[in-house]
Amino acid sequence: MSVIKVSKENFESEVLNSDKPVLVDFNANWCGPCKMLKPILDEVSEERTDVKIVSVNIDDEDELAEDYSVYSIPCLVLFKNGAEAKRSVGLIPKTEVENFINQ
Repeated sequence: MSVIKVSKENFESEVLNSDKPVLVDFNANWCGPCKMLKPILDEVSEERTDVKIVSVNIDDEDELAEDYSVYSIPCLVLFKNGAEAKRSVGLIPKTEVENFINQ
């Protein structure tokens, strides 16, 4: 499954109402570490079917960033059963992304 772009319009259906855990990547086009994290998330999304990975561009979706108190990017937020389970701020390697999802 590929990374899904999410907006305020489909956040509830794609993230909050998902039947599986959702890893939300809050990012921006101008962010260097975000660009470095993108291929890692693309790879993880292709390898795993037990988690959905979505992307939120904070410049386009500033309300979502504000709603979830995203002040630094890249910011990964793991949602389980419609609620935030945990978050990670900053660039992390693939092994840490996998551990973040699995814990």
